[in-house]
Amino acid sequence: MKHIRNFCIIAHIDHGKSTLADRLLQTTGTISDRDMQAQALDNMDLERERGITIKSHAIQMNYKFEGQEYVLNLIDTPGHVDFSYEVSRSIAACEGALLIVDATQGIEAQTISNLYLALEHDLEIIPILNKMDLPSANPEEVTDQIVELIGCDPNDVIPASGKTGMGVDEILRAIIERIPSPKGDEQGQLQAMIFDSVFNPFRGIIAYYRVKNGVIKKGDRVRFLNTGKDYNADEVGILKMDLSPRQEVRAGDVGYIISGIKTAKEVKVGDTITLTASPCEVPIKGFEDVKPMVFAGIYPVETDEYEELRYSMEKLQLNDSSLVFEPESSAALGFGFRCGFLGMLHMEIIQERLEREFNMTVITTVPNVSYYCYTTRNPEVKLLVNNPSELPDPSSLDHIEEPYIKAQVITKSEYIGQIMSLCIEKRGELKNQVYLTQDRVELSFEMPLAEIVFDFYDRLKSVSRGYASFDYHPIGYKTSDLIRMDILLNGEQLDALSALVHRSNAYDLGKKICVKLKELIPRQQFEIPIQAAIGAKIIARETIKALRKDVTAKCYGGDISRKRKLLEKQKEGKKRMRQVGKVEIPQEAFMAVLKLND
Repeated sequence: MKHIRNFCIIAHIDHGKSTLADRLLQTTGTISDRDMQAQALDNMDLERERGITIKSHAIQMNYKFEGQEYVLNLIDTPGHVDFSYEVSRSIAACEGALLIVDATQGIEAQTISNLYLALEHDLEIIPILNKMDLPSANPEEVTDQIVELIGCDPNDVIPASGKTGMGVDEILRAIIERIPSPKGDEQGQLQAMIFDSVFNPFRGIIAYYRVKNGVIKKGDRVRFLNTGKDYNADEVGILKMDLSPRQEVRAGDVGYIISGIKTAKEVKVGDTITLTASPCEVPIKGFEDVKPMVFAGIYPVETDEYEELRYSMEKLQLNDSSLVFEPESSAALGFGFRCGFLGMLHMEIIQERLEREFNMTVITTVPNVSYYCYTTRNPEVKLLVNNPSELPDPSSLDHIEEPYIKAQVITKSEYIGQIMSLCIEKRGELKNQVYLTQDRVELSFEMPLAEIVFDFYDRLKSVSRGYASFDYHPIGYKTSDLIRMDILLNGEQLDALSALVHRSNAYDLGKKICVKLKELIPRQQFEIPIQAAIGAKIIARETIKALRKDVTAKCYGGDISRKRKLLEKQKEGKKRMRQVGKVEIPQEAFMAVLKLND
């Protein structure tokens, strides 16, 4: 065990950790030059196209240092704020972390939050300055930021470049010298923590785990403590670029197990594996539960594809355990699912993966967050409302509490004004302002989570020209003056577009949604009113004019009563059409509500 090192890589999005992981794989000879491709650990098309890591990947490297063979287990982590759940799992399975900071951009919001996660688990931190080959690199200033943040010696910061391979040998030396070897008892009862799972269509679910104590052997009868089910370990092994079977995986190592599990609910990430014959008493701690932040409905375009969509979502949940869903139905869209996501990017990724990997075309409703409602009948009982249509009758409503978050924005000092006005517009309250360096500021706000769901991240990037980085964490619920706003189309309520909004924003938002829908819904043979309503009160209205045929074209001259008769007949027809007519709403209309300011 003293020759094993388990470590993960943490960084802000786009600071070059996937490229640096590539160099580590090449230097240790884990991957041959022939098989080498950029971002070797990102195996989804989506990850390559967007240049972001979505899923954690574990891989084992062998490295000879001063005549001694070492085993290095690297767990790559995502950098975006929406995937901090994946990061927390990877951190729980390691003893050390490489903290990568871009030498041109400096410390960003996600770097700080991931660093705090690592420090909570007492990981050894190795700071690395990446992208040193760029002419715009600013090593002295960024080194000062790192020293101030983690209190290390400036000589501990390793200058490196993922592109040129500079500093890779120093990083490997630091991993071996600074990161402690795993602690554990090979003779003890088996304890292994599952930190990830993937679905293989031929072999079922493959669970990845880190063995804390004991040894897991091929053919053992194992028990998953959380679910209490027993399985045979058909195959165990370690993770190279492909799965590499072994007879046993010992304490301190990272490996995989295949036991023919076919259903998603039987493997819980964070669960403990032990032997059925001699189970351990206590499960392993160090893993936090997932908290979905944003809720939206996902519906199939064709109603008969509902079962197919359920199957696709279950398969997706195996590869992404932070996705939560339950069935729901809507008057406008039929049967579908209410899904919980970690954030807006997570929601986009899920929707795209459903379309690419499972050929499912889906409609996504307006995202919202969960609220607590208190009624006047029994004020002690709080009702959890995930969907605005579940809201109790306004006459019996006492008050509503909505989730608040603490938001950290790190930006250049020249953009403070625009960012403050954006956050105040979103009902944010400035709590703190700290200058990290002369021209970099950290702003702390408390604001409602619901305000972030609507186009906040995009606007933050545009007002700061892409410089601001953003991170948040929940701080609890607060009472707010919220009302439910409904959208009526041709007199029928569209439950998929209902939203809980703050009373002060209702008129403005209602008007904007009506104008946007007027642009997107195609004209029909009859007039369509689009209305925003609070209860029975209409607060905004737009009308889509009817396409009409010129019925009086054939009347030239003659009595006016002939024309009037034809027009009256047309009017009656339009009226009847409007009573029975159904309006098709394009998919863009549901998504456009999110980008009202474009």
